Amino acid sequence: DVLSAAWHSVANAYVALFQGSVFDSGAPTLVRAIKPITETMTVSVPLILAGLGLGIGFRAGMFNIGAQGQIVLGGVVGAYVGFTFNLPIGLHLLLAALGAAVGGGLWAGIAGFLKARTGANEVIVTIMLNNIAIYLVGYLLTTKAFQRPGSNNPISPPVRSSALYPLLLGGQFRLHAGFLVAIAAAVGVWWLMDRSTIGFRFRAVGANSKAARTAGISVDMNYVWVMVVAGALAGLAGSAQVLGTEKVLDAGVAASFGFDAITVALLGRSKPLGTFLAGLLFGALRAGGFTMQARTGTPIDIVLVVQSLIVLFIAAPPLVRAVFRLSSPGLSRRARRTVEEVAA
Repeated sequence: DVLSAAWHSVANAYVALFQGSVFDSGAPTLVRAIKPITETMTVSVPLILAGLGLGIGFRAGMFNIGAQGQIVLGGVVGAYVGFTFNLPIGLHLLLAALGAAVGGGLWAGIAGFLKARTGANEVIVTIMLNNIAIYLVGYLLTTKAFQRPGSNNPISPPVRSSALYPLLLGGQFRLHAGFLVAIAAAVGVWWLMDRSTIGFRFRAVGANSKAARTAGISVDMNYVWVMVVAGALAGLAGSAQVLGTEKVLDAGVAASFGFDAITVALLGRSKPLGTFLAGLLFGALRAGGFTMQARTGTPIDIVLVVQSLIVLFIAAPPLVRAVFRLSSPGLSRRARRTVEEVAA
């Protein structure tokens, strides 16, 4: 009886999670039935964009964990352009999204510059920049330039309609063109890292910075550009929030997307396709968690447990190999000898 009850409890929870994130077979209308998958796609946009940026840093040998702050700065700049200026449709959206990318890129570039100039550890610097960004947006929302007129709440004026991402499926769904931006960004990152000279330099620095410097590659300059590109993608993630989903700037603009994007990039092996699919998976977990809690009473914290287990399973194989000095799977004896000689 205990095993049967446990099985039914787990099965019902995952069925509710599926119905809240992919397809609700019990919905009375087709619109209600397919709305969960559109919510998954909407929530996945900032995860995919920020994850792509973090993946570039990982492949370049930099552990950038500052996506949270970069999303915030992207949201700040994008929202300011969106509600301050009155520009034609199309141009206004382009400038707001571009401003968000520039804001995130410049914020991340600080960490890249400090690493290149002083050797500062990017992990420590980006952690500090995250905290600075959180307090900065809190302060800005109390100033006249950002606070909504007639309101004492820390919230900005609504973004003008000309600067919003257009809805892809009409007003019944929240899915906006930011999802198309995420697809274009994934294709662009694939081309950048696997087909361009700049991407080759990034990967060379990540594989062996000393060998890259010996080959004539400016390692310090690549550190800066890696962070700028990663921050620009995270800034676009912020634009998806303020120009697409929320349509305003508030203190919680980044939610936990910046930290979740680390897991997305790790799960996707820092590759564009893998990151895109991992972003959809985590978007489904976030979108379906509320339905699971409402229908089965399962705490939404179980989603965090699943995400934590994913991180654990990703980290476990390399950790076990390092502790017990095991070779990487699929590596031939001759290849292992070559790697050992190069390392020596």
